Amino acid sequence: MGYLAFITVVWAFSFNLIGEYLAGRVDSDFAVLTRVVLALLVFLPLLRARGFAVARILGTIAAGALQFGLTYLLLYRSFAYLSVPEVLLFTIFTPIYITLLDDAFRGRFTPRASLAALIAIAGSAIIRYDGLSGDFLTGFLLLQLANLSFALGQIGYKWLVARHPSDLPPRAGFGWFFVGALLVALPSFLIFGNPARLPTTALQWSVLVYMGLVASALGFFWWNKGASLVDAGTLGAMNNTHIPIGIALHMLIWGSDENVGRLVLGGAVIGLALWLNEHWRRRAAPAGTAQRTGA
Repeated sequence: MGYLAFITVVWAFSFNLIGEYLAGRVDSDFAVLTRVVLALLVFLPLLRARGFAVARILGTIAAGALQFGLTYLLLYRSFAYLSVPEVLLFTIFTPIYITLLDDAFRGRFTPRASLAALIAIAGSAIIRYDGLSGDFLTGFLLLQLANLSFALGQIGYKWLVARHPSDLPPRAGFGWFFVGALLVALPSFLIFGNPARLPTTALQWSVLVYMGLVASALGFFWWNKGASLVDAGTLGAMNNTHIPIGIALHMLIWGSDENVGRLVLGGAVIGLALWLNEHWRRRAAPAGTAQRTGA
């Protein structure tokens, strides 16, 4: 879970950078495309085809197209219909999609994983529920498609790693993930992008470089590596920990005015979800065994 925890902080910080320096200033399609290209350049020298099953390569491309490309394009577009609090609130459904998709892939139903996700959602709702605007259906649907796409990409990659292991290190095949994201981001920019809204300051370019090299290249690699090592309940709960961490960072760095009591209470509920899932997993595991999954 260490990979997931570290990247949660990275992504929480990145969310603040996007909100402060990119949103409404830099074309969202260009921002996503830049992140994809920079991340792909990091993994391109390491990219290998031989040593990986064709199904794993194609599946990794599909996971990147869903988890990175489609997710971020839908997420950015939802801001045209929803306020920031509404966007944050409606992302809390992701853990449910993760547990349901994981059960669907395995042909089973796991009540404890779904319960952990529901508890995490409750914690996130405590933090971010500020009321809803009257005209939000379009934005809500866009964001749910983004949540579903993000969840499907995570569970799909987790399933691929377990089903098609390789003797090569995971970094040798992860470049295909960003190839998939590029297949979505490039056409979207060419069709919908606005060249008049490219970055105009060194700070904006610096943020994009950070987002590409750290939040995207390192972020998605370590997040998916961590996702392949934990069960669906933990993964689902971890998908909502960015909310209290992101708000706390915004308070500390930019001095935003937030309800500290709700932040602490909601964060405690999310922490409870993680603890309960781990506790239930250990009780359910046979004595002397440990969960092992290839990455």
